[in-house]
Amino acid sequence: CLSVRLYIITRDNGAKYEKQVLSQLKYDSRIIPAKRGDIVDSKGTILATSEKVYNVIIDAKVMNAEIGDKQPYLQPTLDAMRKYLGDKIDISKAENHIKTNKNSAWYVAAKRLTYKEILPFTNAAEADGNIKGIWFEEEYKRVYPYGTLACDLLGFTTKDNRGTYGLEEYYNDTLSGKDGREYGYLNDDSNLERTIMEAEAGYTIHSTIDANLQQIVEKYLKKFNEDNKNTVRNGNGAENVGFIMMNIKNGDVLAMASYPFFDLNNTRNTDALIGNMEVKEIVNAAGYTEIHKTGNNITAERLQEMTPEEIYLNLNNLWKNFCISNTYEPGSTAKPFTTAMGLELGLITTGSSFDCTGYLEIGGHKIRCHNRNDGTVTLEQAVAKSCNVAMMKISQIVGKEEFVKYQNVFGFGLKSNIDLAGEARTANLIYKASEMGPADLATNSFGQNFNVTMIQMITSYCSLINGGYLYEPHVIKKITNSSGATVKNIEPRVLKQTVSESTSEKIRSFCTAVVQYGTGKTARPAGYMIGGKTGTAETIDENTHLRSASEHVVSFIGFAPADDPQIAFYCVVDRPNAAHQGDAKFATRIVRSVLTEALPYLNIYMTEEVTEKEQAELDALNLSITAKYAAELNERKEVDSSQFVNPDGTQPLWMTYPIDQTTGLRVDPATGDKYDAQAGFLVESGSQ
Repeated sequence: CLSVRLYIITRDNGAKYEKQVLSQLKYDSRIIPAKRGDIVDSKGTILATSEKVYNVIIDAKVMNAEIGDKQPYLQPTLDAMRKYLGDKIDISKAENHIKTNKNSAWYVAAKRLTYKEILPFTNAAEADGNIKGIWFEEEYKRVYPYGTLACDLLGFTTKDNRGTYGLEEYYNDTLSGKDGREYGYLNDDSNLERTIMEAEAGYTIHSTIDANLQQIVEKYLKKFNEDNKNTVRNGNGAENVGFIMMNIKNGDVLAMASYPFFDLNNTRNTDALIGNMEVKEIVNAAGYTEIHKTGNNITAERLQEMTPEEIYLNLNNLWKNFCISNTYEPGSTAKPFTTAMGLELGLITTGSSFDCTGYLEIGGHKIRCHNRNDGTVTLEQAVAKSCNVAMMKISQIVGKEEFVKYQNVFGFGLKSNIDLAGEARTANLIYKASEMGPADLATNSFGQNFNVTMIQMITSYCSLINGGYLYEPHVIKKITNSSGATVKNIEPRVLKQTVSESTSEKIRSFCTAVVQYGTGKTARPAGYMIGGKTGTAETIDENTHLRSASEHVVSFIGFAPADDPQIAFYCVVDRPNAAHQGDAKFATRIVRSVLTEALPYLNIYMTEEVTEKEQAELDALNLSITAKYAAELNERKEVDSSQFVNPDGTQPLWMTYPIDQTTGLRVDPATGDKYDAQAGFLVESGSQ
């Protein structure tokens, strides 16, 4: 009878009872987050890292558990929560949830607390066995030790730990790692078993960037803004200012920055928008949405009026890297390329000369020279004095077919394939030979009527100077795993040879003349000879599509030292805040300031005599650097080290290392590793 009854129950109600039994069993499964890999500079300085943080999870079911006729955990846990976490969570909201959702096992009361913030509560819970029902979920928070440093180049991560912009986006899969998981399940004997699949940390990417060079560049971009903001209009010193420094012999990017900056640890801070040109969305005639400038700079008052959508649109514009994402007409920095075309084809020589009357009539247009009337100029003088007429005559000799061919050889119209997210395409911004008229050829010869990006220009320019070798630009040189083993080396890659060594040698000579007696004299740092070329280009209004007579992009591209080029550099100032924008000195003065500090740091020695005035400037600069360093050293010494503590309450090992009085860094006697005395992050590896 019992057997028949059990069969009937199983047949008719088996599924129901199975669900009831399973509902009473507890299965645990939690994600173990993977630590995102670090981004370090060429010397091991950490530029981006991940720190463990904790989310406060309330298990109301445990807190409200009854043992007999009592709730032994509720009041002690509530008291501890108020005492130790009261300033971190909304107590009234948390208590209301605990009392009204007694069977809830998951309520997030606070996110991303530090270990220091949760330590008092965890200590209390260990001491009192009745404090139950609050636990801490681990995750990682992305941290950028230097705040704004290399913000455009690094990019940042979203709340779900996904890279956005820059290196964080481009190398997202490499950096991300793989989350682990802890499983709870019933074995064959109906006992709860646990299986842990450990998380796999992301790889560390080692960049070619030198943090010290990056700081020098950003220092002078910021100074330019301070010196020029609110001059003729309320707003920044220019709409954009970009600077790239590159190893001329292998394509390594040593520094890359564009102003304005933003704080990588607080990317949504709208204060960074004040002074920027406001942008808005418009629908064009074809029905597509485009981003256009309003013509007004953002003020604090305007910021209060903007909608969340408008703010986000302008933040996205701020986060873009001007050095790779924006296009513009290069102006006279294109003249060395036009000259190289003629030399490479054997159509002109160093002995060629050109008559300049101040303009040429081409295609029904009167196209003027940079100068009023240069007279007869040699090829060197044509480059040094930036003669438009000479360039137009060279382009006529070269012809449009060869001109367009060489633009392609130099990489114009093609992506450079730099390992950064957000590089702009320019294929539709240069001419095809079939579309190019005489006036188009003429204006292209001196850098107008076609668009480039900064990374295109400096990459191609390096090939003009280094013997003709066009290297693919890159920001990462190797990738290592969490154990420090190298996973991948990224070697320099030569894409093509653009010009011969003899042509390259002539271009170096002509560009040196630009600085010796031509338009680039103000770029030369004291004690050094460099080469380069100035550039001034009229802009085209994106709304009217008409060329402006008053708004300009000015620039300087060059190399140092002149006799043995080691580095190339490129500075672009987009519409400076000035009554007369078309002055390349806005760019050359930034270059001079950067090189004055950067060249000695790179162990490139002076070869030129220094005047008394220049020596006074150098002495003043050294004094200011020393004073700044002394102030930073004092700040490090005044840090309250009691804020640092290990999970077991002991002092972190790095805090036991002695401080080097010269650098202000803590040094591991065993390895030589150097740590920031203020925050404890690795500044320089002793093995590198």
